[in-house]
Amino acid sequence: MGVRAHVVTADVADASAIAAAADSIEHELGPIEVWVNNAATSIFSPVEKIEPDEFKRATEVGYLGTVYGSIAALKHMRLRDRGLIINVGSAMGYRAMPLQSAMSGAKFAVRGFTAALRSELFHDRSHIRVSMVHLPSINTPQFDWSLNRLGRKPQPVAPVYQPEVAARAIVFTAQHPRRDVWVGLSTLAAIMMDRFAPGLADRLLALGGYPAQITKQRELGSATANLYGPIGGVYAAHGRFDLNARDTNWEIFTSRHRDTVVVAGLIGLFFALRHSVRSIR
Repeated sequence: MGVRAHVVTADVADASAIAAAADSIEHELGPIEVWVNNAATSIFSPVEKIEPDEFKRATEVGYLGTVYGSIAALKHMRLRDRGLIINVGSAMGYRAMPLQSAMSGAKFAVRGFTAALRSELFHDRSHIRVSMVHLPSINTPQFDWSLNRLGRKPQPVAPVYQPEVAARAIVFTAQHPRRDVWVGLSTLAAIMMDRFAPGLADRLLALGGYPAQITKQRELGSATANLYGPIGGVYAAHGRFDLNARDTNWEIFTSRHRDTVVVAGLIGLFFALRHSVRSIR
């Protein structure tokens, strides 16, 4: 049996456009059973070099896009009292990164919104589920699309994972809903570090967060930045870091295995700290 495709383009920061897109999907494909909010755009820059309008736009896409998408999906799911909303988060929603304050702030906000929505659904005894998938660094073209004021090309913080790892985690969540799904040992390490040693994490990122995100390649400008709209050209899911990206299947941890998550997180924290100490030396 073939799979029907129905492509709708819309600006996620436009609530009316997202509502219309959801209506169109329902009309063409039938009931929305799973809705994934994944849109985001980043700015690589120190805070003081980001214009207020740029902060506003990044927040509208990365945070309000999730809010508007959830509202659009709920409109239809409430009628049937079923469905699953998956909000894609990031390790940066737990441990903010220097030079990516706009995206970090948006990802923190998504976590707060998701928790509030989940509690409201519990209160209403709704059968609609809400899950979050928290991702590590992913090898996508965003590092060539993002607004960049670093003077050099940005790069993802290692370890880097292929987009297929993120896709498999989202599909797993769609098939086996969990409160939270954390992808990658580095995500667990970031969460554990922020939970148990946030002050130390601040200082380690002050030392290592800059070189971890900046390459030696000069950046001539950000004419291709996708902050306000898509850029031209033909692109695929992969970015320019294929040689260094992992494609592992096992590094997915869920909220149903809390003890394993904590132990693995502590182990990851240990190795992250050891690596950071060696780097400082």
